[in-house]
Amino acid sequence: MRVKVDPLACEANGVCVGLAPEVFDLDDEDRLHILQPVPSADQVDRVRHAVRSCPKAALTLEE
Repeated sequence: MRVKVDPLACEANGVCVGLAPEVFDLDDEDRLHILQPVPSADQVDRVRHAVRSCPKAALTLEE
């Protein structure tokens, strides 16, 4: 699984950071960075939840 972000759709709401801070991070300019594009097995459920919870549907998963 690989996590991707559409930077044009992302509004830096931070929902994903709150749900999986070890995978997602917002910088000082409110740009989302994916710290672990390939999450570990113990992070998969949190990452799926973060992707589903994105208010702008800016996150996607490639299985």
